[in-house]
Amino acid sequence: MNDPKLKEFATPRQAEILDAIDAAGSIRGAARALNIDYKTAHSAVKSVRTKAAKQGYSPDHDMTHEVPAPFILKGTSTLYDGEGKIAAQWVKTKVDDAQVLAALEEFVAWLVSDAHGKSPHIHAPVGTTADLLAVYPMGDPHFGMLSWAQETGQDFDLEIAESLTRGAIDRLIEAAPPADVGLIVNLGDFFHADDSTNRTPHGKNVLDVDGRYPKIMQIGLRSMVYVVLKALERHKQVIVRNVRGNHDPHASYALALALDAYFANDARVTIEMSPSPFWYYKFGKTLIGVTHGDGIKMADLVPVMANDRQVDWGACDFRYWYIGHVHHSQVKEFVGGTVESFRTLASGDAWHHGKGYRSGRDMRCIVIDKDHGEIERHRCDISMLLPKAAK
Repeated sequence: MNDPKLKEFATPRQAEILDAIDAAGSIRGAARALNIDYKTAHSAVKSVRTKAAKQGYSPDHDMTHEVPAPFILKGTSTLYDGEGKIAAQWVKTKVDDAQVLAALEEFVAWLVSDAHGKSPHIHAPVGTTADLLAVYPMGDPHFGMLSWAQETGQDFDLEIAESLTRGAIDRLIEAAPPADVGLIVNLGDFFHADDSTNRTPHGKNVLDVDGRYPKIMQIGLRSMVYVVLKALERHKQVIVRNVRGNHDPHASYALALALDAYFANDARVTIEMSPSPFWYYKFGKTLIGVTHGDGIKMADLVPVMANDRQVDWGACDFRYWYIGHVHHSQVKEFVGGTVESFRTLASGDAWHHGKGYRSGRDMRCIVIDKDHGEIERHRCDISMLLPKAAK
């Protein structure tokens, strides 16, 4: 072999076989030394070479430009001069779905190692009422987004995102009435990036991201677990809906899967798993609709609800849509229902700051009465959470 770089693409066992081949001078000699079949040793070499080639490294074919994860080689075009030497080379890449999946598997593996199939035991609160519903809309948290104060006016990173989320839910849970059910609604774009390419899924715009992708997912999950556990202290039942956003259409479902695994043995927690972009919840005479809001106009949401939930529509006097996406507070009343967009706790990134966006930042708890619809709400402003020097 005599190519130490190939070992960078090998598993520990494959690296052992490569070392044995170098020592013995042949694959057969290595097989004898390791007491394995020749086919096993040959297959290991082939696998390593194939993996290396997928990453752009195959010196026997003049391919020496390794591509970074999570990309794999899509194709190489080489221009030779009159002497047969390389004059120029073009390397084409694409995202390797297997590597993206591996990142998600690492995320879930971390989850399982911590949870052990059982969430921490929290005693159900006493004295709660079935007449009220507490709704906690989470507007576009953008975990993983990086913002530099000197450029945007305010710092934001993973540590800040987790701290703000915990602080906001602590205050809102304390202010909320003891309703039987707490409904946690992540309105989408929970994660700033959908994968480790750090680009928007559709437009492929470069994103400002804080840290490695598995770390972002781990801290995002840890924060969401904290939110659910905190809600369990106040409510007998906690329902969680994670809406897919335009920034995290795949990662949002991975978050739902992880939460479902974490709370699998907790009868007091329900993680809603429907992949539909529209989700509904009926409480007494109130019908709530939830979506991210990037693919439909506000004016079209009320008729969509009427079509999707015809029986519930007729049985309810109060109909609300909760959406994210726009990062600012907006309430519009239409014939048949009201549509409201929610602010985010996240600061603006460089792109939004440069475009002049300056929305407020907060998180809310909305209290629904089974007969009278919304009767009150509580608000946690960003000023209540940031240190004085950062306000």
